[in-house]
Amino acid sequence: MIGATGWTSLMPLAPMLVISLTAVMVIIAIALKRSNTAAGTISVAGLNIALVLVIWGALNPLAQMQGVVSSLFVVDSFAQFNMGVILVCALACFTLAHGYIENSTANGLNGQKEELYILMLIATLGALLMACTDHMAAFFVSLELLSVPMYGMLAYTYAREQSLEAGMKYLVLSATASATLLMGMALVYACTGTLSFRQIGMATVNSLQAGMNLPLLVVGAAMMVFAIAFKLSAAPFHTWTPDVYQGAPAPVATFLGSVAKVATLVVGLRFLLTSATLAIPAVQFLLVVIATLSILLGNMLALRERNAKRVLAYSSIAHLGYVLAVVSAVTIESVGFASLYMAVYALTTVGSFGVISIMSSPYQGGEAQTLDDYRGLFWQRPVLTAVLTVMLLSLAGVPLTAGFISKFYAIFATASAQAWWLTAMIIVGSAIGLYYYLNFMVNLFKRADFSREQNTRVYDAVNHWGLQAGGIMVLLVTLAVLYLGIFPEWLSKILLAIKIY
Repeated sequence: MIGATGWTSLMPLAPMLVISLTAVMVIIAIALKRSNTAAGTISVAGLNIALVLVIWGALNPLAQMQGVVSSLFVVDSFAQFNMGVILVCALACFTLAHGYIENSTANGLNGQKEELYILMLIATLGALLMACTDHMAAFFVSLELLSVPMYGMLAYTYAREQSLEAGMKYLVLSATASATLLMGMALVYACTGTLSFRQIGMATVNSLQAGMNLPLLVVGAAMMVFAIAFKLSAAPFHTWTPDVYQGAPAPVATFLGSVAKVATLVVGLRFLLTSATLAIPAVQFLLVVIATLSILLGNMLALRERNAKRVLAYSSIAHLGYVLAVVSAVTIESVGFASLYMAVYALTTVGSFGVISIMSSPYQGGEAQTLDDYRGLFWQRPVLTAVLTVMLLSLAGVPLTAGFISKFYAIFATASAQAWWLTAMIIVGSAIGLYYYLNFMVNLFKRADFSREQNTRVYDAVNHWGLQAGGIMVLLVTLAVLYLGIFPEWLSKILLAIKIY
C-alpha cells in the first residue's frame, strides 16, 4: 500500500510516471497526425525529463527520490545509477531509430513508423521498473513489460524475412524462459512462504544457519538463474542470440543489447544478493559454470564469424560471462563492479551498433552486416571509422578506453575474492577476443575492392551524418568512452556510491 503521505511516496517512481505519460502523449499525437519527427521528439523529451529526475534524485539526498515504495519496489543508489544508464541508452536508441526508419517506403511502413516509439517507451518503462524491483510479482510483471514489446520491435521491419524470423524466435524462446522463471518462483515460494526478496533472504539465512537442506529452494533458484541467463544470453542459453541480433533492425538490436541487458542484470543481481540465494554453494557453482561457458563459447564462436552483428552478438555472450564472473565472486563490492562493467558495456554497444544503424536502412540497400561491407570504410568515412575503432578497442579492453578500466575492475573483483579460476577465465577470454576485434578493426583500413561496374560502396552513411541526431549521439558516446578511459576517477567515485538498500 502507498503510504499516507500521498504523492510524496510516489516521488521515487517519478521517472517511471513520466515515461508512462510520454507513451500516452505519443499515442495521442499519432491519433491526431502521423509524424515521425513529432513522435520522436515527444519521446526524446520525455526520456530527458525522466533522466533529469533520476540525476536530481541521485545528487540531492533531500529530494525524496529514494526509499521503499510499497512492498514491491525500492529506489536506492544502485537502482538510480542503473536507471540513469537505461535512460541514456534508451535515448541513444530513439535517436538511431528516427534516422533508421525516416526514409523507409516499402510495404506501407511509411505510414506505420510511429508505433515503434510506443513499443520502445513501454519496454523502457519495464526496464526502469526492473531496476527497482524487490518482489517476485513485480519482477515478473516488469520483465514481461520489457519482453512483450520486444517481440514487435524485433519483427518491426516485417518485409525483411530475417526480422520476422528474429521476432518469432525471440517470442517462442522468451516465453519458455518466462515459464521457467515462474516455475522457479513457485518453488521458492513453496520453500519460504514469501515473495519478497528480503524475506526470502531472512528465511534462507535462518535455514542455512540451522543446517537445513533446502532442495526446493535450490531447484527454484536454479530455474530462476536459468531464466535470467537466457534473458542475458549467457551460455548455454545463448543459441538464440546471433540469429536475433542479425535479423533485428539495428536500433532494436542496440536496445536489446543495452537497455534489456542492463535491466535484466540489475534485477538478477538484486534477487541473488538480497534473497541470499547466492550464499547457497550449489547456486554459486552454477553461476561459475555459466560464466565460464559464456566466456569460452562467446569468444570461440566469434573467431570465424564474418557477420558484424553476429560478431557483436557473440561478443555480448562473452561480456556477460565477465559480468557473471564478478557476480559469482560474492564480495561486497561485486554490486558496484558488476553494475559499472555492464554500464560501460552498454555504452560501447550503443556506439558500435550506432555505426551499423547509421550505415543501414530497413529496405533501401538493406543493412551493412558482413565485415566486407565495412572493408575500406576509413578511406571514405574516416570519422565514422574512428568511432567504430574506439568501440572495438573498448570491447577488447585496450588501455585508454572505458572498456579497459571496467575489465581491470572485473579482474580486481575476482582476484580480491580469490576466485582464481574466474580471474584466469577473464584474462584468457580477453586474449581470445583480441583476435576478432582487431580483425574487424583492420578490415576498416584495408583498401576496398569495388567491381568495375560499381565504384561506390553498397552500404554507406549519408553525407553530413555527423550533423544528424544519430551521428551526434555516437560521437558523444565515443568521447565518453575515451574520457572515462583516460580519467577513470569518475568511475571510481561512481563505484563507491553504488549501494543496495
